[in-house]
Amino acid sequence: MDPLLIIAFGTATVLFCIIRLKLHAAISLLLAALITALLTSPEQIMAFAVHQGMEAGQAQSLVNMGLGKRLASAFGSTSSKIGILIALASIIGTALMRSGAAERIIRALLRLFGQKHTSIALLSGSFTLAIPVFFDTVFYLMIPLVKSVGVRNPKRFGLYLMTIIAGGVMAHSLIPPTPGPLFVAEEMGIDLGAMIIGGLCVGAFTVFCGYLYALWANKRWDLPMRDTPDMPISDLKQFSERKQEELPSLWLSLLPVVLPIVLITGNTFSQMALESDGGTKSELQFKLANIFATLGDANIALFVATIIAMYLLWKRLNDIARFKKFIYEALSSAGMIILITSAGGAFGQMLQQTGIGIRVGELASNYHMAFLPLAFFITAAVRTAQGSATVAMVTAIGVIGGLAQADLAFHPVYLALAIGCGSKIFAWMNDSAFWIITQMSGMNEKETVKHFSFLLMVMGFSGLLAVMILSKLLPFV
Repeated sequence: MDPLLIIAFGTATVLFCIIRLKLHAAISLLLAALITALLTSPEQIMAFAVHQGMEAGQAQSLVNMGLGKRLASAFGSTSSKIGILIALASIIGTALMRSGAAERIIRALLRLFGQKHTSIALLSGSFTLAIPVFFDTVFYLMIPLVKSVGVRNPKRFGLYLMTIIAGGVMAHSLIPPTPGPLFVAEEMGIDLGAMIIGGLCVGAFTVFCGYLYALWANKRWDLPMRDTPDMPISDLKQFSERKQEELPSLWLSLLPVVLPIVLITGNTFSQMALESDGGTKSELQFKLANIFATLGDANIALFVATIIAMYLLWKRLNDIARFKKFIYEALSSAGMIILITSAGGAFGQMLQQTGIGIRVGELASNYHMAFLPLAFFITAAVRTAQGSATVAMVTAIGVIGGLAQADLAFHPVYLALAIGCGSKIFAWMNDSAFWIITQMSGMNEKETVKHFSFLLMVMGFSGLLAVMILSKLLPFV
């Protein structure tokens, strides 16, 4: 069966189960993944494995794997990437809010930027943090702040939520050293400095457009703050009424947020320094790189932050029964998020194994479009079909990567940036980030489409526009 038809069946299944039958998201996603896997032939799985660069033995092993094991493997693959991070982030978030640390940070933020400019502060902060750090991690660390400032002005909760999404999401696909843009730049022989500068320029424009959409959407749709398992709104309101002296110090409050960012960033740049061609590396550089390689791993960095956050919570409560209760609630909430996001990841991987990337490449070869829109729409088609922005970028570079050596009328960095912008369209239920944002912010699926999926579409298309204009004005050839 054609991969496009298989994807249509899988998509229809998940939408019907969630919207019509009102089934739990995890059950709906697993059922859709199962149907997708059943309709995928061994030949399609083999073609996918070969396309991914697997060795003959690995490819045959994937083909011979039973349906249940293949589904469980995909589920476990997603869980291994996000499971520990979500569990730790949930504890950090609960501890920051219940200790009063998040409230202390928000008061300092409001004093520095003022109530009117809070959204700008969140936007610029998340964009800066997301350059060296994955979007998911930035979102985990900033959502407690969004909730704390949102309880003061519930009418702007949707705006605050969209600003951290808009600020953080584009860096993931445009600015190295995150894997997608790094891979594309290396495959196309583009200097990393050029990719970083181009990504910053286009990214800044897309973030601005995303902010304009957030302002419009916040006026059009009311997004209420809701209780989440880890934090009722009534408790948040109590924290906002506390006296300053009842809250932790600012530096200690910031530590669980800033420290993991510093460690992860340090790891990123220390590894880049080691891999650079110029100069002899000193023993100190190697030692620092080894330290950051351990502490700068996202799981370890968040674990260190979790210890500090738990200390803050214990210092505030000094009550073992309440302390254990809040940690248990945080982990219970995290468990549900991990289940749903892993099911979404399994569905996405089953869609990938249909060979949709290969099929899109075949279709693209039959049409003669302008290079930049072609790169954009190929990436967008793969992203919409299977859910992963990085996989969409890797697939697109496999289809049109040879164009970088062609006689282009502009620098190939623009082709890479068009691919990055295309990877933002269309994020929906086969994307694990869709479920992370849905669950941690208390939205339903329809609200997430409006406040996340549509937001990314606006940013993706505005990025394509910016790339096409820049390629005309500043071709650099």
